[in-house]
Amino acid sequence: MKSTSLHINKKQVLDWLKEVKDPEIPVLDVVEMGIVREVEIKENSITVKITPTYSGCPAMQAIENSIISLLHEKGIKKFSVKKDFSASWTTDWMSDEARKKLKDYGIAPPKYRADQQIDQPISERSIECPYCESTNTSLQSEFGSTACKAQFYCHNCEQAFEHFKCH
Repeated sequence: MKSTSLHINKKQVLDWLKEVKDPEIPVLDVVEMGIVREVEIKENSITVKITPTYSGCPAMQAIENSIISLLHEKGIKKFSVKKDFSASWTTDWMSDEARKKLKDYGIAPPKYRADQQIDQPISERSIECPYCESTNTSLQSEFGSTACKAQFYCHNCEQAFEHFKCH
């Protein structure tokens, strides 16, 4: 990468951005979620491109503000944060580590890839309980605490849990 007088590189900025947590799922950062799509450093300026998880995601403003605050804290004076809509965010952009963290946090991670043909409605899918790993589960509501999650119930361990839907 071409050196700038900022004396930082893309990897350093991405490492910083890992400090920004998703306000709805605080065990995940915006890099492992795939929300940060690109970091560009040129002409002594940083541009961070982010893609909303869905068009009406209420957390995006908080995420953008957290990125701005972080860059200020790191002493960066010239930067921009831009929403990138050139491709729709997909759960496929989530890292494997993010999926594991979701499960450990009590949210069933996406089971399928977004590009897979899923013939079953969500109410008929076999979603694994993040607590006991049973598939003896049933849909309680197509929407959980946010539109990107569905509410399920495990008949094995009798726990309610959310499932992060594929999209």
